[in-house]
Amino acid sequence: MNLREKYGIPSNAVITIAGTVGVGKSTMTNALANALGFRTSFEKVDTNPYLDKFYADFERWSFHLQIYFLAERFKDQKKIFEYGGGFVQDRSIYEDTGIFANMHYEKGTMTKVDYETYTSLFEAMVMTPYFPHPDLLIYLEGSLDDILGRIQERGRPMEQQTPISYWEEMHERYEKWINSFHACPVLRLNINDYDVLRNSNSVEPIIEKISHHMKQSLLLKK
Repeated sequence: MNLREKYGIPSNAVITIAGTVGVGKSTMTNALANALGFRTSFEKVDTNPYLDKFYADFERWSFHLQIYFLAERFKDQKKIFEYGGGFVQDRSIYEDTGIFANMHYEKGTMTKVDYETYTSLFEAMVMTPYFPHPDLLIYLEGSLDDILGRIQERGRPMEQQTPISYWEEMHERYEKWINSFHACPVLRLNINDYDVLRNSNSVEPIIEKISHHMKQSLLLKK
């Protein structure tokens, strides 16, 4: 009996991993998918035609980038449910509007008209009863010091050159966002409570929590 069967997690479940840079979303996605026998869905960065342009000129390309992300994540979500579920997804569609588009608007790198157009489109596409929301969103959280330590440890040049003030702001924005998020059930996991990268046994307690949380959510719907 595998862990999915042991803990009664439906074979068509869709689990989304969310959290700021450095919390280990990709690692968690792979670990859970392997343990549950699920497929994975990762963000497609290499084929993004706006990313380089965006980093060169935030004001010119922020709207285009967010529209591109929205379209790609919407198609990805549609594909996952057409497959019949059984997926762990790295990064949610909700973070784009709740974190990034909002940040660009507040900082003045997206105009009010563009922001209103984007949020209106997001609401019409995503925040409806017809959109297939995940069964569970797992929010990976930790202290700012813990997250900065992980960013330093993995040593990606672009992240190393980013001012600490940016990571502080992202940490605050993510905490504010998740505290008001209600599009689907949320399970919060502290990154200090497990180590799926170095200890494969630590994934089972997480799956047990997932099972308990999903069953509780189903009871609340009845």
